[in-house]
Amino acid sequence: MLVLGIDTSCDDTSIAVYDGRENKVLSNIVSSQYQFHQEFGGVVPEIAARKHAENIDIVFNEALKVAGITTEDIELVAVTRAPGLLPALLVGLTFGKGIACWKGIPLKGVHHIEAHIFSSFIGTSPQFPFLSLIVSGGHTLIVLVESFGKYRIIGKTVDDAVGEAYDKVAKMLGLGYPGGPVIDRIYRNYEGDFLSLPKPKVPGFNFSFSGLKTAVRRLIEKGYVCEQIAASFQKTAMEYLIEKLKRAIREFQVKRVAIAGGVSANSLLRQTLKRMETEEGLEIFLPEMEFTSDNGAMVAYTGYRKFLIEGGDSLNINAVARISL
Repeated sequence: MLVLGIDTSCDDTSIAVYDGRENKVLSNIVSSQYQFHQEFGGVVPEIAARKHAENIDIVFNEALKVAGITTEDIELVAVTRAPGLLPALLVGLTFGKGIACWKGIPLKGVHHIEAHIFSSFIGTSPQFPFLSLIVSGGHTLIVLVESFGKYRIIGKTVDDAVGEAYDKVAKMLGLGYPGGPVIDRIYRNYEGDFLSLPKPKVPGFNFSFSGLKTAVRRLIEKGYVCEQIAASFQKTAMEYLIEKLKRAIREFQVKRVAIAGGVSANSLLRQTLKRMETEEGLEIFLPEMEFTSDNGAMVAYTGYRKFLIEGGDSLNINAVARISL
């Protein structure tokens, strides 16, 4: 079955073609908008929706061209319906409904976080149960995944997501937007001493990044060098994520761990997880770099798997900005 996957949940317009029979991504086209949001230091929903509307047909045609197929070959449309920026979601969902209605093929709405959870398994098949750490600009979660559709959220952020904290720290330091790649680059090149930053004390497996941001602001006010602050922030933020994840691994006695979301591209996080895999006998599943940020391939893969279990959805399904996993 050839699946068209569509994601317009935030500021990336992405469409992919996935071959369910071969478990292979045939194309995965992403049109990023970061330059249009850069001056605001974050994503503006109205601008995002407008750019999605301008680009989605171009991205769609490119995805078909790269995959070497036509609209006649598409057998299922999988599209992100929640959560995300509502104006942005509506562009992709409406486009997907149009394709499904036009071609008379089934439609499958996909939960954005669920798609991220399975992004590490594109081209393979997941073994259950596993713990999933989702780290992105909008989400920081630890989820116990028992099967497709059976999830238990055991930890989440009580304020900013880790990726959002990166963006805000980068803005305070005058490093531009998005903050993740530039701070990671500074960390990789930094050779000096690290500053001491507090790790928020939040009960259980939940996260908080507001105190860490405040600590960064105080270091800036004291006149510390930008590179030292940025590198120290990354070191502390990644240690904080790993400490919580290790506690969850011990608590739930699960040896399989999947990482997902834009921050899963972070070099320090990946290095630490690879070391944990060897030292602690874990199976760590990391998405390919092209599948770390929002992408249509993860939507197509997840939508296909869920379609096999649940069948298609009504063309009346709606986009939802906030919804539980």
